[in-house]
Amino acid sequence: MLLRLFIFATALLMAYPAFADTGMRVVVPNHDIARGETISDADLVYGTIPATNVFSGVVTSMDQLSGMESRRMLRAGEIVRVDDVRRPVIVAKGSIVTMTFEAPGVVLTASGRAMSEGGIGDTVTVQNPVSFRMITAIVTGPGAVKASPASLGPSVQAHVVAANH
Repeated sequence: MLLRLFIFATALLMAYPAFADTGMRVVVPNHDIARGETISDADLVYGTIPATNVFSGVVTSMDQLSGMESRRMLRAGEIVRVDDVRRPVIVAKGSIVTMTFEAPGVVLTASGRAMSEGGIGDTVTVQNPVSFRMITAIVTGPGAVKASPASLGPSVQAHVVAANH
């Protein structure tokens, strides 16, 4: 009985490395990255952290960081969270933007003032300088945003529908 217990314990000890926590692969900067700097693949390396230190939002792929802008100083070798980066800002708060609205058969453009900043694909608030009405729009390029029909309100939507008939 004692021999069987000894053999079992020895087998467990030998198998332990196969079951040991090897950690999780994460992306870390290979040098300090300043706030506002655009990140490239050359700035990044893979590192391993214990699985017990993993929390939500940890970056595990270089694709998640490449081309992004750092929101804070990123230290070499430290874990990077998704919240530590953003798309590069191409529409600045207070800048004049061209708003585009598209519906079947109709394309409307107007100028507006960006009330928030954003990068491509981000949602920003834009003020119509004539009506002072606020709408939400998606950044499509430098100084360009696209308004959704819902953000224009029912009266504008009704005019667009009427113009199409």
